Amino acid sequence: MYRLIIKPILFCFSPEAAHHITMAGLQFVSKYALTRFLFRCFFVGSCRNKPLEVAGLTFPNVVGLAAGFDKNAKYIDAFALLGFGFIEIGTVTPRPQSGNPTPRLFRLPKDRALINRMGFNNDGAEAVLNHLKRRKNRDIIIGGNIGKNKVTPNELAVEDYITCFNVLYSEVDYFVVNVSSPNTPGLRALQEKKPLLEILHAINNLNKSKPKQKPVFLKIAPDLSNEQLDDIVSIVAESGINGIIATNTTIARQDLKTADRKIETIGAGGLSGVPLTRRSTEVISYLRSRLPLHIVIIGVGGIHSYQDAADKIQAGATLVQLYTGLVYEGPSLVRDIINHPTVR
Repeated sequence: MYRLIIKPILFCFSPEAAHHITMAGLQFVSKYALTRFLFRCFFVGSCRNKPLEVAGLTFPNVVGLAAGFDKNAKYIDAFALLGFGFIEIGTVTPRPQSGNPTPRLFRLPKDRALINRMGFNNDGAEAVLNHLKRRKNRDIIIGGNIGKNKVTPNELAVEDYITCFNVLYSEVDYFVVNVSSPNTPGLRALQEKKPLLEILHAINNLNKSKPKQKPVFLKIAPDLSNEQLDDIVSIVAESGINGIIATNTTIARQDLKTADRKIETIGAGGLSGVPLTRRSTEVISYLRSRLPLHIVIIGVGGIHSYQDAADKIQAGATLVQLYTGLVYEGPSLVRDIINHPTVR
């Protein structure tokens, strides 16, 4: 039903408008027992969860929602209907920010891809905390993806990450340090070893001072060279974090089916979807061969089928996350991955 009816209707609207329509619809469905039942029957079906222990947390299943879909933690109860084992909110910054000017989200249907330059638009850490406190579903694992405000200079970035950690600590189960978005000027420079270690050491020291330590992950770009990935391996060992999320969106534009003229018109932004599938899996494989087994890798990037998820798990990921695949394949993708024997 999604591909035949819902998707064509949504694709009549701009991508950002379609996103808001979808969120409003999901939120309405989640309010009533009958609509929840009908939604599961038509779109989700039965998910045969197989819980697994990862970084001290019990995940109901391997499939999570990647950061970016629910930036402000307003739709956790709605997304839980889809069968996700965990939901990552954000990216959250200390202060509210509107993000980049619109249009800032673009579809590439021929490539089953998106380009976005959203720019960390969010309501700010305090508002997100209040949204988290109001959620009804307390069983699903929540990750907090944190970043710095656009106006914060890189030399002061560590303070933004510390602020977000302190504000969200009581309501999230794990944290993700995001230094890999291509849509905040200068942010990816924080992936260099010295500034990144400063941030991670500060977060870890703060984490150790809390009553209960939360797992900390680092989200990296797919555009890193092998030498830079080797630095990431070294950083993980030196900082003591729990794992890596591989990968964020890419700034590469090679081998796209979409016309070059359209790509040039769209301009800057991070590319996600099918064109990212192979590269993100390559990064997972490279890191897995060089990291100790206790270091967790969460695979994300171009998962549009159970086979894509299985390939990332085979490459070394313990968990996977979806974003663009939901837009093109629909909510049943979650069930298809969870229930397939090659993934479970």
